[in-house]
Amino acid sequence: MDYRGIADEVEAEIASGTLKPGERLPTQRAFARRRRIAVSTAIRVYGELGRRGLVVGEVGRGTFVRAAPPHPGSVLAEDSGRTPVNLELNYPVAKGQSELMARSLAALLRPDVLAAATRPAAADGTPEARETAASLLARPGWRPDPARILFAGNGRQAIAAALSCLVRPGGRSGVEELTYPLVKAVAERLGIDLVPIAMDEQGLRPDALTTAHRRTPLSAVYLQPTLHNPLTLTMGEERRRELAGELGELDLWAIEDTTWAFLAPPVDSGQPGCQVPPADPPPPLAAYAPERTVLVDSLSKRLAPGLTTGFLVVPAARADRLARALRSGAWTAGRFNLEAAVRWAADGTVAAVGAAKRADAAERYELVRRHLGGFRVRSDPAAYYCWWELPAPWRAETFAAAAAERLGIAVTPGTAFAVGSRVPDAVRIGLATPPIPVLAQALRSLAALAAAP
Repeated sequence: MDYRGIADEVEAEIASGTLKPGERLPTQRAFARRRRIAVSTAIRVYGELGRRGLVVGEVGRGTFVRAAPPHPGSVLAEDSGRTPVNLELNYPVAKGQSELMARSLAALLRPDVLAAATRPAAADGTPEARETAASLLARPGWRPDPARILFAGNGRQAIAAALSCLVRPGGRSGVEELTYPLVKAVAERLGIDLVPIAMDEQGLRPDALTTAHRRTPLSAVYLQPTLHNPLTLTMGEERRRELAGELGELDLWAIEDTTWAFLAPPVDSGQPGCQVPPADPPPPLAAYAPERTVLVDSLSKRLAPGLTTGFLVVPAARADRLARALRSGAWTAGRFNLEAAVRWAADGTVAAVGAAKRADAAERYELVRRHLGGFRVRSDPAAYYCWWELPAPWRAETFAAAAAERLGIAVTPGTAFAVGSRVPDAVRIGLATPPIPVLAQALRSLAALAAAP
């Protein structure tokens, strides 16, 4: 059961009178022991209860069941109702993208076309889908071979299929010491041990990967070389070449996640206040180590998460095994989604929405500079998220809980990304979801909270 389900149970206890108004809840650690959950989960439960207006936290005293209904006004906007601002979710939506996508889908709804689009699809899709995916994933200096492209329902399924194919249950996979939280959940479900690999300003360190592998062999390494989530780092070309060499020397597979890389191309420099990256990022790691790298990507961030497709660019030596992994896990893409993706790419929808999102990300980056400029914040003009190293004496989880309870703002504590014992006192702020004015007010509120005694 996730933290929302546990919060539902506590809400039921409050509604039934088992927990009475004004009653103090146990400490989060005590609550975690009673429920047999992690302390981080307990903190999120308490934060969720605060967002629902069921409890209130008092510094130095604890958390109490509210003695009166919460005030109906929002903490961030007048006359809008109590609508918490969720900076954990990170799904960008460009203005007008629904209209663009709808035009492409209209042709698919004709009975003759729909009949073909609703047939089953193989793991390698259709020839037209493979050509389309190759063009979508191409970067300056690199274009994948369409014959090496497979399809999943979404990017998460693509990651799961790659891990299940390359790492046996009980095996070990390296990951950056701060990694995409879903990878932690997938690895746990598949019985894979994750090994944190040290990072620097370029991202994952090849020497640290070699040390970890020689200590106890790894089967693969998962990494995000471009616009790393949450750190926003982009690995340089020399580092990519060095890492490709290490993969060959160690006989090690890499799973390269490029889901956010579509944001990396430069934004129009004519926009006021926009800091433009000086050049395109290097080609993906798959360009330097094509026979050792499985590249995964999807349309969920480029377009929309509810109607998406996942992509895998696979080495020839693992193509059949990865196709079997997709089929056995029921992770293959739907034919309708493949047909929609082909049309969205052909009529320019993907390109237009991507350009709009890059401009939007740059505008939101400026809000981070304006409102959090006095703090240690790592970001990038192309990223839809930032990494905030909190000032002392704040701890990541207490700050996240305080932001939720006092402000109605949800942020992600660094523990969600950490692998191993090194847990940073930092939070990730997702910038993509709220409207610009709401995001600006939320950042101002968070800055005031961080600066408070």
